[in-house]
Amino acid sequence: MILVTGSTGNVGSEVVKQLAQAGHKVRALVRDTKEASGKFPTTVDIVAGDLDNTDSLVNAMKGVSAVYLLAPFSPAVAKQEGNALEAAKRSGVKRIVKHSVLGAQWEGISIAKWHRASEKAIEASGVPWTHIRPSGFFPNALNWAGMIKNGGTVYYPTGQGKLGVVDVRDIAAVAVKPLTENGHEGKAYDVTGAQALTSQEQVDIIGKAIGKQLTYVDVPNEAAKDSMLGQGMPAPLVDALLEFCDAIKSGQAAAVTDTVQQLTGKPPRTFEAWAKENAAAFR
Repeated sequence: MILVTGSTGNVGSEVVKQLAQAGHKVRALVRDTKEASGKFPTTVDIVAGDLDNTDSLVNAMKGVSAVYLLAPFSPAVAKQEGNALEAAKRSGVKRIVKHSVLGAQWEGISIAKWHRASEKAIEASGVPWTHIRPSGFFPNALNWAGMIKNGGTVYYPTGQGKLGVVDVRDIAAVAVKPLTENGHEGKAYDVTGAQALTSQEQVDIIGKAIGKQLTYVDVPNEAAKDSMLGQGMPAPLVDALLEFCDAIKSGQAAAVTDTVQQLTGKPPRTFEAWAKENAAAFR
């Protein structure tokens, strides 16, 4: 049995789906089983649990041999994943595949530091591990949908910096390998798409997909911060996101890897194809 945490999110839900489609026994960890009803293939075992409650995780890990460990985006990543790690050790889990972030090993920004702290704890635990370190996700562009619908101008503070954005289906396909195969222990996989794109290029691609002329405007960090805080985002998350945007702007996030091709035997999906598939969300 394979347990997937973060199972209702962009990546986690796709990991559950791909494992189930391949015939593996998979269990989805959710906070509320009623809310999760109907969201997964019928063969998926759904279990209630909370990353802040170790005992609930021990219960969720009964009979589990592997865990895909994905915590929500917050400064509590290391604490929550530490709870899951303790539960995994108590439950006799044989392998942990941690969902991390590209560049975690350098600990250059807050997001990387959060994940690297968790990686280090997992590496020291004695439980066989693999880290999946993806770049930015294609669906993050859906955060621009409101701006695109209401005027056609996207405001975002990344300048002309590039990011090796990747399809969540490709991240999941990479993750499935160490969850179900031997030979990936002690490895960290950097996962990106086939090309690095600027925000301007992403916006142009979306515009082409929906047949609408769009504009990208690089905005100062303070303006972006005010906007995100105004939307109710917690200040620590806003500050961490702006650090990430600065890393993109300075060229630190433009790496492109061949991990998807090497592990899955297929090339990464393109942002153009994703934009066409999701065009309705931007109209």
